[in-house]
Amino acid sequence: MAEIIQRDGTWTFDGETLRLVPGRDKNVNLLRKALGEVTVPLQALAGVSFEHGKKTGRLRLRLRDGADPLLQATGGKLTDGADPYQLTVESDRYGVAEYIVDEIRNALLLERVPSSACTAYVLPGPSVPLSVSAGDGTASFDGEHIRLEWNWKTEDAKASAGTRLLALSDIAAVEWQPAVGLENGCLRFVVRSSPTKAPPKYDPNSIELWGFKKDPLMALVAAAVQARLPHPGAGSAAQKELPPRPAPAPDPAPAPPEDDHDALLRRLRELGELHRAGVLTDDEFAAAKQAVLKRL
Repeated sequence: MAEIIQRDGTWTFDGETLRLVPGRDKNVNLLRKALGEVTVPLQALAGVSFEHGKKTGRLRLRLRDGADPLLQATGGKLTDGADPYQLTVESDRYGVAEYIVDEIRNALLLERVPSSACTAYVLPGPSVPLSVSAGDGTASFDGEHIRLEWNWKTEDAKASAGTRLLALSDIAAVEWQPAVGLENGCLRFVVRSSPTKAPPKYDPNSIELWGFKKDPLMALVAAAVQARLPHPGAGSAAQKELPPRPAPAPDPAPAPPEDDHDALLRRLRELGELHRAGVLTDDEFAAAKQAVLKRL
């Protein structure tokens, strides 16, 4: 097991899952605190890196496309501080951070986790019921219905329609945009029966965001809804033409277990080829080789 404990949070890796717990320091982003502990299966990961800095470094996880509804809903627009898959590391713990990186990379290599996009969410997204107040309203979601309520800052034309209740089955898509510079952000629900191009300020299916502290929490509502919508990769996967099925061979022999002697020897040869090709460093090759030898 590998673990790093920092004021920004704690990461623990047991070889199969990575447990991310946000820190309690006052500087930890509100979104990460509200999201709470996140358990990331190895199958959701595409990579990991550690960036050195003069005073602090940063651990970064790279998830497979389509693995997490939060990242799907936010589209790479989360700030570094709000991203639950990043961790600020103090300079005296750089060695531990590098060890964590090596352990995760070796596990990805040994388990042959693909880097391709997922066709179903691997992480569940934020739990429901969920309610967030920010910008010009409050968005609540119970898993089946979205409720939008307005406050005194809401534009009269939008507030006059009253509270909105949207069924999940009527939602075609959800969009979250942070406020950037002079451009306001929004949480917008695209409704099949009433698509609109109106600005969020006037759109009764949108909450306008102005860049205040609680605005990123609306991303949690977006992610909870996104997790329950059809996965964007499922349709394209279903449309792919399947290759012709070969005729079954008579009396097929049972497949050998993954951990048998021949399979492990083949894995050692593959590691050696990767090392010679420069894909694996000396340290990565030694660690991966040792892990395979333990299973012989």
